[in-house]
This record gives sequence, C-alpha cells and structure tokens, in this order.
Amino acid sequence: MPPLPVLSGAALIQLLEQVGYVQVRQRGSHVRLTCPGRTPITVPMHKEIDRGTLRSILREAEIDPADLVALMAN
Repeated sequence: MPPLPVLSGAALIQLLEQVGYVQVRQRGSHVRLTCPGRTPITVPMHKEIDRGTLRSILREAEIDPADLVALMAN
C-alpha cells in the first residue's frame, strides 16, 4: 500500500468529485459532499489535511488509498 499523500482540502474535493461526490454546502471552513448510494462526507478546507483525517475520509467514502493515488495520476 502506498503512503498517503499530503493534500489540501481543495485538492481532496476535486478528487472526490471525480468519484461522483458533489458539493452540497459549506459552513465556515468545512465543505459537505454527497454522492448517491454513499455516505455524505465533510472535508475541512485546510492547506494540509492531517493524514489521520484523510484516512478517515477515505474510509467513509469507501475509497482505497491506492485508488486515491491512481486518481491523482490522472
């Protein structure tokens, strides 16, 4: 398994949108995304997302870290 990359909140949102998530609302520095058939996700709009937070978001979105790295290569 490749190590988790360091991503900003905006970069993570762009990657999640490639998977089918859509921004629903933003409150302060947190953006809520939804996708039909999947759990809604909240992403903090930070310059760097903590690796533990990123791992939790990926777990909720049912995305493997290797798939995230593959999405970044596109």
